[in-house]
Amino acid sequence: MLRWGLETDWDNKPLINARSETLTEKKTFSPLLESRCLIPATAYFEWRKDAKAKIKTRIWLKEHDLFAFAGLRKEDRFTVITCAPSPSISHIHGRMPVILNRGSEEAWINENNTYAQVKEVLVPFASEQLLFEDITPPRAQGDLFG
Repeated sequence: MLRWGLETDWDNKPLINARSETLTEKKTFSPLLESRCLIPATAYFEWRKDAKAKIKTRIWLKEHDLFAFAGLRKEDRFTVITCAPSPSISHIHGRMPVILNRGSEEAWINENNTYAQVKEVLVPFASEQLLFEDITPPRAQGDLFG
C-alpha cells in the first residue's frame, strides 16, 4: 500500500497531483519518471463552482467499474498525474486525472518502457466514456419537536 501525496522539504502539504505537461521540467517529478504506478479507482470527485456555491461532482467511466489513473511513486508515496480535462467535463474543473485505457495501463507500468516511450498516454480520456453527476448533500434533519 502506498500513501497519497509526495512529501517535499519546501511545503508542509503533500503534493497530491503532478501536471503532465511539466513533469520533465520539475525537479520534484523528473527523477520519478521511471517510477510509474497505477492508481485504481471506481470514480473521482471534483468541486464545481456555480456562482457562490461549490457543488461536489462524481465522475466515472461508462463501461468500466474499475479503472486506473497514471501515477508516479517515491518510496511509499504516490502522486496522481493530471492533464487538461475532456471537453464533456471541462465545465466542472480545469484539470482531470490521467485515466489510462486498458492497453495503456500495461505500457505505463512496464519497467522496460522508458518515460519517453509512454508519455503519449498522458492525455484526456475520451469524452463519450465519461459520466458525471452532482452529489447533493444530505438534507439537514430539522428539529423533531418544532
